[in-house]
Amino acid sequence: QVQLVESGGGLVQPGGSLRLSCTASRFTLNRYVIGWFRQAPGKEREGVSCISSSDVSSLPPNSVKGRFTISRDNAKNTVYLQMNSLKPEDTAVYYCAAYFGMGLSCRTTDFPYWGQGTQVTVSS
Repeated sequence: QVQLVESGGGLVQPGGSLRLSCTASRFTLNRYVIGWFRQAPGKEREGVSCISSSDVSSLPPNSVKGRFTISRDNAKNTVYLQMNSLKPEDTAVYYCAAYFGMGLSCRTTDFPYWGQGTQVTVSS
């Protein structure tokens, strides 16, 4: 059973930063494509950033371009999402997800394994 665990969410003021972490038990993340997704109330889940097993990152959506960065630390079996210059519209539940394979996709339907999510709230 592939299990993913997100951490690092919380309440932050506009303009602040957070770093989300995605870790896994029982399998090695570096063999999987890992994606960060978010879902705000009343909205569809959207891909924020994804990274291939060879550390190629997806093209980010305009809403987070230049502010969010995905990275891996294989020694810690962890994938991070660094979020800077946060805005109230970034408020959402953030999920990490995984699929085994080559290439790179950031479509929700390609990811069979999901974490439980971590809440990010950007508010003054």
